[in-house]
Amino acid sequence: MPAISLTKVQERAPALVSLYKTAGASLERHGLEGLRAAVYLVVDYSGSMRSYYRNGTVQALADRVLGLSAHLDDDGTVPVVFFSTDIDAVDDIDLAGHEGRIERIVAGLGPMGATNYHVAMDAVLDHYLDSGTREPALVVFQTDGAPSSRRAAEQYVCRAAGLPLFWQFVGFGKARSPHFEFLRKLDELAVPQRRVIDNAGFFPAGANPRRMSDAELYDRLLGEFPRWLTAARERGIVRPH
Repeated sequence: MPAISLTKVQERAPALVSLYKTAGASLERHGLEGLRAAVYLVVDYSGSMRSYYRNGTVQALADRVLGLSAHLDDDGTVPVVFFSTDIDAVDDIDLAGHEGRIERIVAGLGPMGATNYHVAMDAVLDHYLDSGTREPALVVFQTDGAPSSRRAAEQYVCRAAGLPLFWQFVGFGKARSPHFEFLRKLDELAVPQRRVIDNAGFFPAGANPRRMSDAELYDRLLGEFPRWLTAARERGIVRPH
């Protein structure tokens, strides 16, 4: 059973019904139906992201993540971390008020900055640990380029490998962009030399991420998550079913 029923989604967020159904089908394909997990969204607020905010691409990603989260977490809310040089905001999106939510949050933010993954990762870790949940977490981490501090980002991924969080990096931009070479490196950090298990994945969503179908996006978001869950349970990082 999903965490939030179709009926409740129809009542609270009718515009998300199609996304909710597509996300459910993807969860079933990956053997994850009935799973309970926290879902986070991290979004890049660096200067190069300006057009993605203006044309609604970031809002579209937020809606898609919310549609997925409704199956996994019964609070109907996704914490969202906006980052650039530092943390720009930690806020949330929810079923009842999702439409235009990203635009409303961004309207209150300051100038766009550089790109530091580790500050966002630290904010997610703090939120997760403070929440007191015992469920695993899927962190959808969107960016359009490599971080200013690559060493810090690597260290955070490795240190977090012992915690029940999976980092799914999503690249906005051309698939073959050199900006994504570092993200591919993060995805392939050695196990067990650098980290106890593989706790990160990456895929490029293209220069126009909204063209990626909902079904493909969900399949990519969930592609490596089941393998991580299995390994994390075997290691005792995630509690058994």
